[in-house]
Amino acid sequence: MKIAVDLDDTLSVVDRVTRASGYIERKGLPFKLVRPEAHALADVFDWELSDALQFVHEGGIAVFTEAEARKGAREALEALRAQGHQIVVLTSRPRTWFRNPEKVSRDWLEKRRIPYDELVAEIPAEEKGDYCVRNGVSILIDDNLGACLHAQELGVYAVLSVGKHNIDRAKEVRFGGANWRQLYAIVTALAARIG
Repeated sequence: MKIAVDLDDTLSVVDRVTRASGYIERKGLPFKLVRPEAHALADVFDWELSDALQFVHEGGIAVFTEAEARKGAREALEALRAQGHQIVVLTSRPRTWFRNPEKVSRDWLEKRRIPYDELVAEIPAEEKGDYCVRNGVSILIDDNLGACLHAQELGVYAVLSVGKHNIDRAKEVRFGGANWRQLYAIVTALAARIG
């Protein structure tokens, strides 16, 4: 069975505050922290999208490229592959932010020895469910609430990786877990149900 897994905030722990705060302070920029739990870097501070992009292009990409793997992610994917499942890493990283999203993502995965069978970059979050349907993916693990809700509507088993940015609406997705031990248990149970 094919299982799709998101990268940022699902396989990794992205700290959008610390490095960006240091950059703002070093540059003497007038931006203030407004939503530390925000999922999109552009929403964390009261800056414009162009300001967030400038930060990323001036070295802020390290927020993503140096992010640590979530505890238990590698072991869970290793176990799923050992059970015969194919792992597709499905990330929304756009070219405007990452220049070469596939290479940046592959480098991150390989540096942390995250096992996978296929990598698909640059797919908008709102299209992940459609991708799963078109490509025979039975389960999507993602922290993006919209991606999970859409996949769920299309009949894909969506498993929400619950965090500060989505916990207030997490119950809208039928399945979810706050860590990889929980995510693995849910995915294993779903895979047994699907057959």
